[in-house]
Amino acid sequence: MLLNLPVLRLSYAQKLSLVAAIPLILAVGAIAVLVTIQSRALAEREIQTLETQLIEAKKRELRNYVTQARNGFYFIYGNASPSDQLAKDQVAQILAAMIYGDEGFFFVYDYDGTALVNPRQTEMINNNHLDLTDSRGTAVVVDLIDIARQGDGYLTHLWPKPSNGQEAEMITYVTSFPSWRWAVGTGVFIDDVLTSVAAARADVEARIQRTFYYISAITLTALLMVFGSGMALNLRERRLADAKLKKLTQRVFDAQEEERGRVARELHDGISQMLVGVRYALDSARRKVDKGSGDAKTPLRQGIDNLGTAISEVRRISRDLRPGALDDLGLGPALKALVEDFAQRTGVEVVFNTVVFRNRLDQNAKIALYRIAQEALTNIERHANATRVTMDLRGHKRGATLRISDDGIGMDYTSRQRANGIGLRNMQERVDQLDGQLRILSSGSGAIGTVIEASVPLTHLLPPDPSVPQKEPASA
Repeated sequence: MLLNLPVLRLSYAQKLSLVAAIPLILAVGAIAVLVTIQSRALAEREIQTLETQLIEAKKRELRNYVTQARNGFYFIYGNASPSDQLAKDQVAQILAAMIYGDEGFFFVYDYDGTALVNPRQTEMINNNHLDLTDSRGTAVVVDLIDIARQGDGYLTHLWPKPSNGQEAEMITYVTSFPSWRWAVGTGVFIDDVLTSVAAARADVEARIQRTFYYISAITLTALLMVFGSGMALNLRERRLADAKLKKLTQRVFDAQEEERGRVARELHDGISQMLVGVRYALDSARRKVDKGSGDAKTPLRQGIDNLGTAISEVRRISRDLRPGALDDLGLGPALKALVEDFAQRTGVEVVFNTVVFRNRLDQNAKIALYRIAQEALTNIERHANATRVTMDLRGHKRGATLRISDDGIGMDYTSRQRANGIGLRNMQERVDQLDGQLRILSSGSGAIGTVIEASVPLTHLLPPDPSVPQKEPASA
């Protein structure tokens, strides 16, 4: 079953706006995505660097704490034997008293896992904690003892905060008193570091989001400008097109009226008078026949002559309106008949040359070149005062060219006269419709001769007809 779905039909202005807007949207979208990705990557690197620097600072701080504490009681540890319980008790008391801040403290475990010092969580003292793990499964005491056995080091783990009992991220630095088999260290909670990093990430995300909003606002503004300028340009072009269309329509009407007037004058001044003369001759012959007196042959002969002349005039007008030879024989014979009639009517010597090539010009090119030749001969007859005219038609590898030259007085082909001359304007428009070229060469009024050259491109030449024998020439 076929569904009658509505088809979206866009105007030329809408298509033009879309052609301008879609690449802009795609480009801005790609830029926005690229900026977002690069900004996030750069911000993440900077945040990681910040986090690393803060944690390294915490680690250095912890190491300094342990080093200072060790320097405070090293004279006791250094002079005591491994079994000197009194020295051990003195050092434990000193470490138990070293609390700092709200959460800071020192701890001591022996290598067996028994807590010896923990001033913040005294319930752990004298208990074994080898099996103590945090919520992530890290064996905290076992790992601290292993690090101490190796000398010293750091461990990141979760540990209950003494202030509220909630687990939080902690970095611990531990060192060893090998002769006493002690693991001594301290730790610092890094929730403030994590909070700073999270705040930095949130700030970066907010900045990226604002940047995206800015890009969107700029894109929207650009799109509005594109659509606005497109609409303004479209309205302007439409007004210009309407104005040109009105002028063209008026010129078409003027040309029609001019042609009608010309045909009316030809009919009234020529054929009508000839037919009136034929009527008078026939009436005279009829009266003489009715009376049975006089010679009726003379008026009949005169009427027949006038009728023949009228027939010739009708054929000439018909040929001017639409030459039959153009359709039947081609452009070459039609132009030849045109120049012969021109030479006979005006007494101007006309030389017509053409290179014989097959009937390959399309209909539009034939009509255009014939009308250009017709207009050129009319201008020569009216304005040039020429005694010799040469017309040349030939085909070439770029198309076909019609060249008309005379030895008359020339003309002043300025832009103003080009605009006012209907004939020249008609020539130019006919050539423009064929994507051809019109050249008018003249040195100005008073110069010797004018050359009019009209060329049509190769696209208006039809391919050879394979049914026509190659040895049989035909005209253009």
